[in-house]
Amino acid sequence: MGLHFKQRARAAWHAALWLGAALPGLALAETGVSDSTIRIGQSAVFSGVAKDFGIDYRAGIQLYFDRVNKSGGVNGRKLELVSYDDAYEPQRTAANTAKLIDEDKVFALTGYVATGNLVAAMPLATKAGVPMFAPLVGTTSFRTNFDRHLFHVRAGYDLELRKIISHLSTIGNKSIAVVFQDSAFGKSNLATCEQLAAEYNVKVVQTLPMAITATDAKAIGESLAKTQPGAVVMIMAGRMTEVFIRDYRTSGAAAPLYTLSVGITDAQGSAQRLNGKLEGLVTASIVPPPQVPRLPIVADYQRDRAEFGQKIDSYTALEGYIVSRVLVDGIKRAGRSLTREGFITALEGMGNARFGEFPVTYSAKNHNGSNFVDLEMYTRDGSLRR
Repeated sequence: MGLHFKQRARAAWHAALWLGAALPGLALAETGVSDSTIRIGQSAVFSGVAKDFGIDYRAGIQLYFDRVNKSGGVNGRKLELVSYDDAYEPQRTAANTAKLIDEDKVFALTGYVATGNLVAAMPLATKAGVPMFAPLVGTTSFRTNFDRHLFHVRAGYDLELRKIISHLSTIGNKSIAVVFQDSAFGKSNLATCEQLAAEYNVKVVQTLPMAITATDAKAIGESLAKTQPGAVVMIMAGRMTEVFIRDYRTSGAAAPLYTLSVGITDAQGSAQRLNGKLEGLVTASIVPPPQVPRLPIVADYQRDRAEFGQKIDSYTALEGYIVSRVLVDGIKRAGRSLTREGFITALEGMGNARFGEFPVTYSAKNHNGSNFVDLEMYTRDGSLRR
């Protein structure tokens, strides 16, 4: 009986191997993966005052998906992006994430926007074992509190703030005020800014919260005019940035303004609405200029925009395009028998990689992706200069 059992077990094992080779999509089925499709989920802000971030990020991600799908997909599978609007509200992000995981059965998640929204989504992704790839979030805590399911591409806000603070210190500016978004994003990065300022012997003379839905910043502008800091660092995102710049510029305050990469999304639109007041704003940038194709990644992005008729053209759209390219590379590396665990392992084995000369680094202990940060200044018409 023992010999017969072993023979039957061996025969079953060989049958399973044959079935895996003949019908890999069936035998090795992973959630969100079929013989023809890989389904990726996204919850992001597509309405309200911060909608430009989600709209542009999705446009960039979808643009490279279109390129890959036109070429036959990844190992014969087309990429499908399922997106839901969370209107920047963490509770809706959590509900959307649950739907993407439980009902849409996505393979992985990508393209999320904002710190509080990622806070709401990550426990669900981690519990379900679903990879969360490249949220548009640079908050330091997500990088120091390691989660194997979470991968970043963009540089962290700590690196952006370090670039700003070190620059101010280098040019002899020793005092700053910080205007921060009254949210998890603003408060956590205010703490990072204060720590870095102490490191560089730059005094934080004033910190002022501002609501993301604010339509008036006159009181803040007047307060800053009295304090007269050497510079103002803005930790905010979306249209509130325009509200602050508008009222600050008319308050009589003259200190230079610095913002994180998420401060301005629609630069040309902001320039028109601010009627020249955008000029002189210094921003941290975590991708190269999307209108300057000297890097191959930007040239590829502009080529695909032209081919697929994508009208959106912004730093956030380029970031989404880069994110999509790294995501697809990880899927390719995981092979035909695609699993979530295989995808994570493939990313961790990537090491030092370059995507059209844009550098990204992953390992089993480092999921932080890129360290690229530069400083640029807005001109009157919304273009940027180094």
